[in-house]
Amino acid sequence: MSQIFYSKDHEWIAMGTDGLVTVGITDHAQQALGDIVFVELPEPGRSVAKGEACAVVESVKAASDVYAPLSGTVTEVNRSIVDAPAKVNAEAEGDGWFFRLRLQDPASLTELMDRAAYDEFLGTLA
Repeated sequence: MSQIFYSKDHEWIAMGTDGLVTVGITDHAQQALGDIVFVELPEPGRSVAKGEACAVVESVKAASDVYAPLSGTVTEVNRSIVDAPAKVNAEAEGDGWFFRLRLQDPASLTELMDRAAYDEFLGTLA
């Protein structure tokens, strides 16, 4: 099973056995956005820096950027959520993932939160 990490921008990051990480938005982010109606993903091969806006998600309530949780190169995107954005509503922390990254520095995963720390962080939000 892959290890899951979380960012303060409400992305989840799953480390795969192939050395790539899968990135998506958390259930918390999805619930805050409401019904998702549009997703724009980065192009494979794009290099992204930690904190850089690299995808867009739009709901009936608002549009929001999705940020790169760590620096790396986009290797793959989940085209199925472009055709069926509602998949993010149903499975935000599963099949509704956004993109995969080859990390510039795999050790940077330690900068992210585990589930307990993320839940604690959510408790601090007003």
